Parts: sequence; C-alpha cells; structure tokens
Amino acid sequence: MATEVKVPDIGDFDDVPVVAVLVSEGDKIEKEDPLIELESDKATMEVPSSHAGTVKEVKLKEGDSASEGTVILLVEEAEEGGESGSDGEDGEEATSEEKDQESAGGAEAKGGGPEGYGDGGKRSQGTQPEPEDRAGASGGSKVDTGSSKVHASPSVRAFARRVEVDLRQVNGSGRKGRILREDVEKALKGQSQPAGGGQQAQGGMGIPPIPPVDFSKFGPVEEVEMSRIKKISGPALHRSWLNIPHVTHHESADITELDKYRKELDTAAKEEGYRVTLLSFVIKASVSALRKHWEFNASIHPDGDKLIKKDFYNIGFAADTPNGLMVPVIKDADRKGIEQISRDLLDLSAAARDGKLKGDDMKGATFTISSLGGIGGTSFTPIVNAPEVAILGLTRAEMKPVWNGDEFVPRNMLPMSLSYDHRAIDGALAARFAAHLKFLLGDVRRLML
Repeated sequence: MATEVKVPDIGDFDDVPVVAVLVSEGDKIEKEDPLIELESDKATMEVPSSHAGTVKEVKLKEGDSASEGTVILLVEEAEEGGESGSDGEDGEEATSEEKDQESAGGAEAKGGGPEGYGDGGKRSQGTQPEPEDRAGASGGSKVDTGSSKVHASPSVRAFARRVEVDLRQVNGSGRKGRILREDVEKALKGQSQPAGGGQQAQGGMGIPPIPPVDFSKFGPVEEVEMSRIKKISGPALHRSWLNIPHVTHHESADITELDKYRKELDTAAKEEGYRVTLLSFVIKASVSALRKHWEFNASIHPDGDKLIKKDFYNIGFAADTPNGLMVPVIKDADRKGIEQISRDLLDLSAAARDGKLKGDDMKGATFTISSLGGIGGTSFTPIVNAPEVAILGLTRAEMKPVWNGDEFVPRNMLPMSLSYDHRAIDGALAARFAAHLKFLLGDVRRLML
C-alpha cells in the first residue's frame, strides 16, 4: 500500500515555490533523500523523505507551491529487511536495493528551473558512514549519461545529466564505488579518470587541473560559500567555454538621437510606473538584425552538420541580483513594441531580484544580451550561452569626438561586444551583423521598418 510523503514543518513559510523535483516515478529512495527543492524569498531548502521505498507517483511539479502538509509523492515502502539505506559494513555485498537500482538503471530525476541551472549545492547526511552529496539538479535538456549500470543516487544522476557527464566514465569515491556529486564535478573539471579507461573524463578535455594552494601559509584566509546561482551557472559556463570556439567582434553605435527619444519616452513612462531603458531599444534592434542574419538565431544540430533555424525570437538578458546574474527571457520579442518590452524588462528584473522567477521565465532564449549599463567598461568578452550561438555585450555609452567629414562633433557612442560560435558564424557575417545593428541604432526611425 502506498504511503503519502508530505512536506514537514518548514517554519514560517506558506505556498513556497517548488523550483526542482529531484525524483521521479520508479526511483528507489531512502529516508532523508532529498525529494524537492523549495525556494522562498529568504532561503532555498531541500525537503527530505520521511520514508524509504519506491516512488509510485509524484504529486508536485516545478512551479507548484507547497506548504506544511502538502503531499509530495506516494511511496511503496520497503519490506522489513528487504532494502537498506546504508552501504553496510566493509566487505558486505551491495544490498538488493542497490542491485535493483543498478540493473534498472535508476529512473531519471526530473529537472526544474532555468536552462543551464540546477542544484543549490547543499548537502544533507543520512545514516551512511560517509556523507553523500544530496544536491538536486534542475534545468537543461536531458542527455543520455549512460548511467544504467552505475551506483549513484537520483540527485547525482540528475546533476550528471545537467552538466552532461557520462557516469560510466566516472570513478566513484563513495562506499562500494558509489558516485558522489564531487566525483562528477571532478570529472567535469578533468581532475578524474574514467573507470577502466585511459581517456580524460567528459568535460575535462585533457586539461591539467590547477594545483591547490594552501593560502593560509601566507596570511589569514576565510572560506566563503559561493551563491547558489554561481554554483549552478559555473559548470554550464565552463562547458560552453571549453566546447565553443569563441570569437568576439567589437563595434560602437552612435545612439545620440536614439537616446534623446528614449528620454522623452522614459519621462512619460515614469508616470505610468515603468521605465524605458536603452536595453529596450537594443532588444528591438537585435530582433531586426536576427531576422536579417538568421544564423545568429540558430543552434548547431547535435550531429554537427546542420544548423537549426529558429523562426521565433526570444531574447535573454542578464539581470544583476543580490545572489548573482540571472538570465530571464523576453518571449516573442518580435511581436512587441518598445513599451511592452520595457514593461517585460521591469517585471522580469524585479522577479529576478526578489527570487520569484519561474522556470519558464529563463528558458527558450535564442539570443542573449549582457548589459553592464552604467557600471562601466569599454568592452569585454561575454561567454556564449549554449545552445545559442551568439551573445551581445554592452558597456557604458559615453560622449566622444566623432569626425563628420568637416569637423569633430560630440556623439554619444555605445560600445558593443559580439561573441559568437565560430563553427556557425564566420568573421565576415559577424561584422555584417554588428554593422547592421549599428545602422539600426543610429536612427530610431529604422526600428519601425
């Protein structure tokens, strides 16, 4: 008979958003295994299981809300002595539960949250003699990690899928060869060798690891925990940097007249409770440039021989939050005017700062813009967010003397840094894209075409 597993007492929180579901039907779970991840405006928490057994039905999905007493899933409890949640004493054979899990391959854990983000990097200890990383994973497309005959928990399998590490090529450092999250991270960084093979673990590309340094020898140090967002985005950025041949093209756009018009719109918008920023116009111009140069709105097919041409235009933008950068997505930007884009920017930026973005708010981008706005800088190299093939970086506009044929005149110039995947885009095409973007931003009337 199935038993209901409910959300326990989680303090003074009600209707907390579910940002990740870490198990799926058919998974074998133990007591204290993480089931879901909740994220309030104050904290992120994993909810552990109160029962051991086989998951029969998951009642919650990403985006749902949960409170104390909410049913998470139904579990068919293990018979007395039939299954065990620990690895046992040294020298014991693997338990029947572990064998069943290995032979069945372990059901895939459901991922939630934004593409390219995943677990919160937290750990909880069960009854095992050695602690095991229990961090969940979310987001990203599912890939075959070849985990059908490996010994790893559902959360570790989910993490491996997200960072695209083949578990068959990872040495487990846990009891009886169990693969821990740390093992997957080492494989991703190229710091571990696959079991029984001579090749570098997937994601490492044979790059030697950076040797550790004991900085305490030189003075006082303190270990500061990285934010959840940085833990999530780090592996994805590392993967993109290693796999994509980046090239960055730099250009400057004259936005003198455009910015005058923007200020007029912004003055009127303030009275209605929103703002019109330069980014709204850059998004509008980017859509026009993407239509003209569709290769920038494409992705490389998994077989590497084709481009996937996309006939929709979803623009991601980097939003600065107290916990780090997040990338909300403005959907169907080609169907929206400056006012609606400005409102979307305001709403999504506020949700990002307040930790209230939903998973769908950060999925489906075809092109991304990273704007440093008024912070400063003259140029930089933004990292392409795979499976996209290009990203536009903006730094602070400033007045510069520009020769008009007769004299130098002050013009408001916007630096642009266009990074692209050289497999899909060559230098000449990138230069044309940037030139067209510059042309559009040079006269606001061109954006109406």
